[in-house]
Amino acid sequence: MIMASYMAAFQIMNIRPMTPLDAPIRVVCVGDSITQGSGYPAKLQLLLGTNYLVGNFGVAGTTVSLNSTSPYMNQTAFQKAQEFNPNYVVIMLGTNDARTDVKESNETFEDDYSKLISIFQNLQSNPQIFVVDSPPIFTSNPNYNSTYLTNNIIPQINSVADYLNLPTIDANSVFGNRTDYFMDGVHPNSEGAALIADQVNNAIVAENPNP
Repeated sequence: MIMASYMAAFQIMNIRPMTPLDAPIRVVCVGDSITQGSGYPAKLQLLLGTNYLVGNFGVAGTTVSLNSTSPYMNQTAFQKAQEFNPNYVVIMLGTNDARTDVKESNETFEDDYSKLISIFQNLQSNPQIFVVDSPPIFTSNPNYNSTYLTNNIIPQINSVADYLNLPTIDANSVFGNRTDYFMDGVHPNSEGAALIADQVNNAIVAENPNP
């Protein structure tokens, strides 16, 4: 019930492909249900202001891994994110890769993440890519493995970012032990979404202080 309400509140933006004349600076938010449903992209839009256009291309349940049942790269939103002609791409995936029914598929996690990034890097708009460390998991739900996220997924995300010389955004340790910033231990509430938006905003503004 919580998840249904969470997803009903915020639906993926159905935006037509953009041309360079349509908007100033375009930001693509790639991710799973945390991106799709938390509201952080909308909060990011407010922080960045009218010089930017933020698109929410999150898809619930998706993974980096191409060996899972729901890889992000197999989603229609992935194609739409490319057609958005982004100047910035913010990728926050990995939570579902830490699911107990998915983690056995993660042997190629770093290769799959690198492939996802390279597709965006090869766009004509030549976007700056930001790689985000996924938020912590506080739930006792056995389907999610907090230890695996911390000890395996996050280090692999950072390894890919280091190898490709890409900036990372901390949406993990920044939460500390703020379990009250989550609806169900996995999905951030409004306060948690605001924290993520603030982290992303700081990274973009540092990269582009005078839009």
